[in-house]
Amino acid sequence: MASLHTGSGPISRKSIIVAGALDAFLVLVFAVSGRLNHGETLAGLGVTYWPFLGGLIIGWLLLRAWRHPHNLVWTGLGVWTATVAGGLLLRLASGQGVQVSFVIVTIIVLGVFLLGWRAIAALVRRASRKRMPTPA
Repeated sequence: MASLHTGSGPISRKSIIVAGALDAFLVLVFAVSGRLNHGETLAGLGVTYWPFLGGLIIGWLLLRAWRHPHNLVWTGLGVWTATVAGGLLLRLASGQGVQVSFVIVTIIVLGVFLLGWRAIAALVRRASRKRMPTPA
């Protein structure tokens, strides 16, 4: 498998694709849960999903997230911020509602989702490094 080399070691293309797909999937889960919690059908899911997917893509591009897709601080915080800010701005630009309560829920849920999986991945990496014997 081809990999990209970064300062902290090589990152496989598969790992980058999985990280991006996981981010996009979690943003989709956010949109689905929002629609279902408000008694809306999934027929209009695209209307809810696209602004936040757009914010996510903007964040990945601006931060060049593929270089360190699992990084909690730089990539995680940046992607989360871009997804929330970009998504809310795109919602406003398209005439969709952006009430204060929606903004608060958006910040919290997307933070848990986009930062949460990276935090779990960091804990797993740390635990597996501790279990690996050091070469003699």
